[in-house]
Amino acid sequence: MAEVDTTPDGNVPAWRQRAVSRSLTAARSRAEQRVQRFLDAAFELIDEKDTTEFTIQEVIDRSKQSLRGFYQYFDGKDELLVALMEETVLETVNDITTVVESESEPIARLRAAIMRLYEWCDPTEVPRVRSAHNRRPISYFTSQLAVTHPVRVGAALAPITLMLVELLDGAVAAGALRVDDTFHAAALIQQVVIHSWNSKRFVEDPRLWVSFEETWEFCLHGLGV
Repeated sequence: MAEVDTTPDGNVPAWRQRAVSRSLTAARSRAEQRVQRFLDAAFELIDEKDTTEFTIQEVIDRSKQSLRGFYQYFDGKDELLVALMEETVLETVNDITTVVESESEPIARLRAAIMRLYEWCDPTEVPRVRSAHNRRPISYFTSQLAVTHPVRVGAALAPITLMLVELLDGAVAAGALRVDDTFHAAALIQQVVIHSWNSKRFVEDPRLWVSFEETWEFCLHGLGV
């Protein structure tokens, strides 16, 4: 009698498990493609409108998918904006990492990271092409979502926080900084940099705008250098 190909528990034939696994993998791949089409459509609308003031219907029409399909993956527009923010943050971290790797000194690495983060957060800057889209600043997303989705926003920003912690730890280990709590310091830097754009959005007098150099000096001396 031929040996039956089974899983370790002896209940489900292994061929069936493999078939189901392939089916689930294919379904997951199709779902990821559909989600990406919604994200791409939303980013395109942001590029064209220079704002996130688009409708779900516009995203559906642009992606050539259905309303039902949209709500399979997103609870609503806020959920979509959080996803766009998460995509932007990951892209930002990859970009900052590339810049940081070109520096060798701990303080220079930290400065390069903060400068690039500042550039990503300043909505008055000329739109920067990242991959296929001109990303809206991180600060633009946080200003819309921080009140209604603070936990999600905090989780989305975590990669930036952890990257700053790593850079601060390196500077402390090299004796270039005196910081007792690098995680807290990273959170402070992140808040100062991300929200420095307020000086240009809400203050009409350019003399009162906060530049990168002023932001950097504030962070550096606040860290005890």
